[in-house]
Amino acid sequence: MKNDDKEHQKFGLAESIVTLLIMFSILGTLIIKYQLAPQIPILLVFTLLMFYGHLRGFSWDEIFDGITKGITPGLIPIIIFLMIGLLVSTWLSSGTIATIMVVGFKILSVRLFLPTVFLICGLIGITVGSAFTTISTMGIAFMGIGHVLGFPSALIAGAIVSGAFLGNNMSPLSDTSNLTTGIAKVDLYEHLKTMAQTVLPSALIALVIYVFMGNTTHTANLQSVRHISLVLTKAFPVSVWSLLPILVLLILAWRKVPAVPTLLSGAITAIILNVVRGSNASVQKIGTMLMNGFHASTGSKVVDKLMSGGGITNMLGSISLIICALSLGGLLIEFGVVHVLIDSVKNFVNTPGKLILITALSGIGINFAVGEQYLSIILPGTTFEGAFDRLHLERKYLSRTLATAGADINALVPWGVSGIFISGTLNVDSLRYIPFAFYPYLNPLMTIILGFTFVTWKYHAAQAKRAGGQ
Repeated sequence: MKNDDKEHQKFGLAESIVTLLIMFSILGTLIIKYQLAPQIPILLVFTLLMFYGHLRGFSWDEIFDGITKGITPGLIPIIIFLMIGLLVSTWLSSGTIATIMVVGFKILSVRLFLPTVFLICGLIGITVGSAFTTISTMGIAFMGIGHVLGFPSALIAGAIVSGAFLGNNMSPLSDTSNLTTGIAKVDLYEHLKTMAQTVLPSALIALVIYVFMGNTTHTANLQSVRHISLVLTKAFPVSVWSLLPILVLLILAWRKVPAVPTLLSGAITAIILNVVRGSNASVQKIGTMLMNGFHASTGSKVVDKLMSGGGITNMLGSISLIICALSLGGLLIEFGVVHVLIDSVKNFVNTPGKLILITALSGIGINFAVGEQYLSIILPGTTFEGAFDRLHLERKYLSRTLATAGADINALVPWGVSGIFISGTLNVDSLRYIPFAFYPYLNPLMTIILGFTFVTWKYHAAQAKRAGGQ
């Protein structure tokens, strides 16, 4: 088929809007009202859209090409998911998670638990440059501590996610920070300084909320805490040596080693600890643990539940959801739905505030339509970079908008890559933790507010200065 024929068959604006409305109606009804696993509603919408596209004139080759292009950006995240399955199972078996929990029981205040989780996950996120790594390591330990202290799972997960994505925003090692600066062609450290203008007030507001909620929701049973700490100490090798996998992970992150080899190294270090100690050291036991996860047997049902998990098998549900979501997103892009909606609004952006708002809404919309944070950064970035230049608006504001509306919002999309990962790793339904993940809401909102205030004021000041110099 000729290119002009293919362009002619792309969905129009009205058709694209109706398509998305039907899609979100089906997803919302089946996921929220009937509480179905997201894979089935997404697969249903994918099937309907695929056959409708074929009836509209798209060949099966074009449809499959769109599916392939949609899945491709998710291949590395899928590999990372598998590596994290290995990491979690090995850290549980080696006593790494148990050591963190025992130390946490000793030093964490109940009333300050939630704000402490938020801040520590933020600092770890800045250090390792990955929200996923933070959530799958410190996040799992904090979930265990929080359960014992009597905090609701959704609230703990919300604080973990908020801190992890805060760290992801402000880390020079972050893949999304480097992607946004590459798209916007902005110096990385200039981008981080600009990010700080929204990150700091957003983090402060989130911190205050977690302090308040920590004071009103704690129901800690200190006797239960001491009992579980004693069980962990007896059942697992709680020692400084058990923290060695964390040290390896941090060193490799500082040296800017990519996520996959970093996660593998952390898992291998934990396996070596097991072999040296002689626990679960046979090839068969290690292989079974890596595949099916670690299953604790301490004599305490509570501790067994806290300290069991990980493995490749336990990540397969999340991976299947990613494949379904990205396949659907690939069809929406192939049929022109995403591009026609963005193109329809970009001609109305004639002020800094409007431009930042539309760029942010585009990133948010793509997140919910496609579920992939990289595409939520790339598509609005390449579409609106010319508009920023036409308004003589510095591109550091483009990179900040892409980071907040692209990367952050993905944590709030139940069928998004981040939402799926968080739900699977922390074992908390995404619709439960999302209301308590305050930071990913606040940072994009702060970006839009500053767009209409501080950025606009600076823009007009620069315009006046240029006019005065002529």
